[in-house]
Amino acid sequence: MSDTIAAVATARGRAALGIIRLSGEGAVSVAEAVFRPQKGGVLRDAGPHRLVLGEAVDEEDRVLDQVLCTYALGPRSFTGEDTAEFQCHGSPAALQELLHVLLRQGARMARPGEFSRRAFLSGRLDLSQAEAIMDLIDAETPLGVRNAAMQLRGAVTQKTERVYELLLGLLAHFQAVVDYPEEGVEPLEAAETADTLAEAAGQLERLRRSFDRGKLMKEGVKCAILGKPNAGKSSLLNALLGYERAIVTDEAGTTRDTLEEKLSLGGLLLRLTDTAGLRETSSAAEAEGVRRARAAAGDARLVLAVFDGSAPLGPEDEAVIASAKAAPAAVALLNKEDLPRLADRQRLEREFDTVLSVSARTGAGLEELEKALEKLLGAEEPLNAGEILTNERQYDAIFRAENAVRRAAEALRAGFTPDAVLTDAEEALAALGEVSGRTLREDLVEAVFSRFCVGK
Repeated sequence: MSDTIAAVATARGRAALGIIRLSGEGAVSVAEAVFRPQKGGVLRDAGPHRLVLGEAVDEEDRVLDQVLCTYALGPRSFTGEDTAEFQCHGSPAALQELLHVLLRQGARMARPGEFSRRAFLSGRLDLSQAEAIMDLIDAETPLGVRNAAMQLRGAVTQKTERVYELLLGLLAHFQAVVDYPEEGVEPLEAAETADTLAEAAGQLERLRRSFDRGKLMKEGVKCAILGKPNAGKSSLLNALLGYERAIVTDEAGTTRDTLEEKLSLGGLLLRLTDTAGLRETSSAAEAEGVRRARAAAGDARLVLAVFDGSAPLGPEDEAVIASAKAAPAAVALLNKEDLPRLADRQRLEREFDTVLSVSARTGAGLEELEKALEKLLGAEEPLNAGEILTNERQYDAIFRAENAVRRAAEALRAGFTPDAVLTDAEEALAALGEVSGRTLREDLVEAVFSRFCVGK
């Protein structure tokens, strides 16, 4: 890792600020070759971890930008190596020009995820913390941000390390009994071993079970809005989003295609799909919209079934009920609460566990809808940030570790010898080591960091 890498670390496009990072043995020297401090001297004169105002210049001493520059010396840096950073104006052209000058001074272009990978290889991050960086970048809800931030601090590793130490203690005790019989080490007690395995399995189960919540938090909940024409589906979408996203008119059948938007709801992300009204039609375009509406309902985890509360329920509403009930979860919404109600609420209560009265026009009932959805989807359950598992690779490792621990417990109850019991415990240790990166193969490390962007 001695070579010096460089990359633009901020997103593409024009912005107020843009950042270029360097890391490696020659990072500070390369930075000094293109940086001219406003007060004279060189960058190192200011000392590490200090921002210095100056100009970035090319080989012909032409000014490229007025910048702030700082450096850090390994191991007290993100990567564990010497690093330097330029805070520039966010012109893509200016950033690229400065990057090209740095490359001509001896740096090379960083590969995707190479900064984070160097931090992992130098011991500054474990693998779960490195993966939390991408979760933090991709987070779309406040809870997702807090959860990823706590995992970046090592929340997942702390939990798995506690189990790792429990199992390691068992193995060490067993090895001491076998290897040093003359020392008189007491053999493993079956009851104590059983308690240790039970505690380990319980901790792993709690972490594993959080993955369902974490997957919903990270990927979002597919939610289809169904209803007959003019029931108020598009008006409801606009009311939930807080702005006019869908076209709303008094003409039936305005929506001919599915319309998708995202909505942050508590700790969850709803992927809302507004659909065409369900009805029989001779219009080829509207018929295709109805087909897509049914397909969206079939693919959804949650259906919001919207009914016009100011009109009696009819055959088209019955079709909506049938489609909604086929989904894993569904909520019936009697819309147009601001108008006299003619719809049969009791009929809907016989079909749906949750029936709410709302008004997409006035916003009445939307707060109750949010609370009902949080309860229905489990978002109201209190979980501390960092305790929600969101990573598929980590889930797989924890799942295998838990299974191995439970096999060890079963072997103990069946009366197998300690070495047979501890074989499964060793397998659990290997799986837990994959969470932090203790036992990962090089190809798995490559797979993890390949999903990072350049500059991270």
